[in-house]
Amino acid sequence: MPPREEYIHYEDVTPIHTIPSTPFITSNTDTDKQLVPDQFQHNQSQMPGYPMESEQKRRPETRQKKAGGVILLVLVLLLVFGVGLFAGWQFVHTPAQSTAPTTSSAATSSSTTSSTTQAESVISSVEPAVVELKVTTSQGEQLGSGIVFDAQGDIVTNNHVIDGGQQIEAVLSNGSTEQAQLIGTDASHDLAVVRITPFAHMTIAQFGDSTKLKVGQDVIAIGNPLGLAETASQGIVSALNRSVSESAGVTISQAIQTDAALNPGNSGGALVDMQGKVIGIPTVAAINTESNTTANGISYAIPASVVQSAIHQILQQTA
Repeated sequence: MPPREEYIHYEDVTPIHTIPSTPFITSNTDTDKQLVPDQFQHNQSQMPGYPMESEQKRRPETRQKKAGGVILLVLVLLLVFGVGLFAGWQFVHTPAQSTAPTTSSAATSSSTTSSTTQAESVISSVEPAVVELKVTTSQGEQLGSGIVFDAQGDIVTNNHVIDGGQQIEAVLSNGSTEQAQLIGTDASHDLAVVRITPFAHMTIAQFGDSTKLKVGQDVIAIGNPLGLAETASQGIVSALNRSVSESAGVTISQAIQTDAALNPGNSGGALVDMQGKVIGIPTVAAINTESNTTANGISYAIPASVVQSAIHQILQQTA
């Protein structure tokens, strides 16, 4: 048999050339003429000299050197200019590529910060309207939560929270305790209304439209799990229109399934959207029958549309 699921409530050098010297023999005597070979006989005026380049012959070479220097200079300038252009192109394009991840990261960080700030705002606005209920029964004390929903001090909670209660106390967000009186119940929807004496600056919760909820929508559960007052847990709407059977034989239709953490004591508290509107009343957490432990991330809440209808009927009956 398949396991049954039950529920419980909760980053340019020009080289220098040397011309070698050659000895010259000159003489005006006949003896010298005989001794000196013919190729060395000559007049001093006809003395051979080293070949000398005329100025006219040297000018073209000088011009060529100047032209070469100009060309070399032009090439150097072109090289420098080209390197400059490339560096400029890199400067213009590289920052855009390198800053893209930073921009995306900044946007993500900004989005996360905005979401966190919104959640903080929602919690601070709704918590004062959520009370802790301590109910004394013949078998001891049981804990739950409730929501102040009108100026008369009326509080809505689950019926199983106050069932069999001989005395009901409401612990307010300011720490004070008020005696609560049972006004009426709607056992078929596991809802009940109790009343405390209205007090100055009392915060009243506002209901939202649960019929417009979408799967994946962010929600926050506020209550007093295990007696830990003013506890908030965040999650999403996991599914809609679930049919859930409670242990007392009560079936909740159109239930909201959520993965927001719910534990004993959350029952009767508030499940709110990111506008701070109550869109459901947490009532039960699923139980894994194989391990007989609470199933992680599966809890249910009575939709606000059903809650408002039940409240209306209860108040009419006691008018």
